[in-house]
Amino acid sequence: MATAQQIPDILSAEFAADPYPAYRVMRESAPLIWHEATRSYIISRYDDVERVFKDRDSVFTTDNYDWQIEPVHGKTILQLSGREHAVRRALVAPAFRGADLREKFLPVIDRNARELIDAFRDTGSVDLVGGFATRFPVNVIADMLGLDRADHEKFHGWYTAVIAFLGNLSGDAAVTAAGERTRTEFAEYMIPIIRHRRENLGDDLLSTLCAAEVDGVRMSDEDIKAFCSLLLAAGGETTDKAIASIFANLLLHPEQLAAVRADRALIPRAFAETLRFTPPVHMIMRQTATEVELSGGTIPPGATVTCLIGAANRDGSHYRDPDTFDIFRDDLTATTAFSAAADHLAFALGRHFCVGALLAKAEIETGVDQLLDAMPDVRLDDGFDPVEQGVFTRGPASLPVRFTPVTARPE
Repeated sequence: MATAQQIPDILSAEFAADPYPAYRVMRESAPLIWHEATRSYIISRYDDVERVFKDRDSVFTTDNYDWQIEPVHGKTILQLSGREHAVRRALVAPAFRGADLREKFLPVIDRNARELIDAFRDTGSVDLVGGFATRFPVNVIADMLGLDRADHEKFHGWYTAVIAFLGNLSGDAAVTAAGERTRTEFAEYMIPIIRHRRENLGDDLLSTLCAAEVDGVRMSDEDIKAFCSLLLAAGGETTDKAIASIFANLLLHPEQLAAVRADRALIPRAFAETLRFTPPVHMIMRQTATEVELSGGTIPPGATVTCLIGAANRDGSHYRDPDTFDIFRDDLTATTAFSAAADHLAFALGRHFCVGALLAKAEIETGVDQLLDAMPDVRLDDGFDPVEQGVFTRGPASLPVRFTPVTARPE
């Protein structure tokens, strides 16, 4: 197994500034690395990461989430396996697809996009991260759950602390404490609301979760609270980063931006290529249940495996010109990019494929469409070069743009 001392450490400033050259070296010469600081084996090739996501629970488990996410969320669906996982997923999944998504939640998505854009549509300039991307998905989720809009700032603070906890690879004590504190604060906030909602069901997602039943199994108050916590953090952070990244990528490729502006049916292609080229989540961990052979060597049982999605999604054995952003590429299938048959790894694969993938697609389609209507000549602020930040999750920290205001808002 290669030690690859020449590769920048994943906790280094050099890696954080630009991980993609390091990813390339890993894939080519060090596909399996033991990383002492995180006590994990790092893998970077597409085929290896795909196998980890798709293999059975008897080979790769999510037991790592016991220490990685349970301290902030409580026990979530991500930690379950077998029938227990299948039943819990069956309880929550219907709300994120089909009629529920189309009839109940698309209007929520549309309304939230319009309200945020109304705040800047006449100004001619906005930071798309602070003015839209960081607000839009968490506002949508809060409204889907039927939570008080006055508390949106609380939700944003909680999910920011949780994401910092999940990405705290260096073990900063203050970040750990802040993340753990959110579990108590969120429980104190949510449990009374869940109990009240059980007695006063409505059309919102929280009511759906309270009433859902599969094979005689219903979700407990703690189950629902943990799922809502996970939804706010995972659904907020990933869509936030995806919106910022899709615009950054298109603004840096004006001919592709022009194509999307002219044909909004290309938005899913632009989203799929953004998920491949600059995924919101760069790392997902799993744990081995048995000894496993992967490229570069053997991983013992009970070991943590850090799957580098950001590296695997640029593997030249799967994609032509992998370091080029190209929404028209023929080796990425947009029609399956938001399903468990995806040929990118940004949503994971297999039994733990992201349950909110279609919700994210709906948010991106609506948000990008409305933003392009409001900003038909959108361009980067003079002299600004988008820079990604983050290691565990990654995206532009700001994206200031200018545009000519449209005199009338599209209906």
